[in-house]
Amino acid sequence: QVQLVESGGGLVQPGGSLRLSCALSGSIFSTYAMGWYRQAPGKQRELVARISRGGGSTNYATSVKGRFTISRDNAKNTVSLQVNSLKPEDTAVYYCNAQKGSAEYWGQGTQVTVSL
Repeated sequence: QVQLVESGGGLVQPGGSLRLSCALSGSIFSTYAMGWYRQAPGKQRELVARISRGGGSTNYATSVKGRFTISRDNAKNTVSLQVNSLKPEDTAVYYCNAQKGSAEYWGQGTQVTVSL
């Protein structure tokens, strides 16, 4: 049973930073492409960033390029998202995603709120 557990969300002021982490258990982490998605109230879930199995390839939503950085540690079975220069429009529940072939898994989400 694959499980994803996110951590690191919270309340932060505009311009602030957070580091989100996601730990995968129950399978071989390095065989999964990993991603972070987010869903704001009343909006569809959207891709924020993705990273390949080996970490050599990443891609980002246009809205977060230059501010967010995705990384992974295959020895520790974790993927992280460093989020800098946060804006109120970054407020959302952030979800960790793991994909391998047709299999896809989601974490429970972690809330990020950007507000004064």
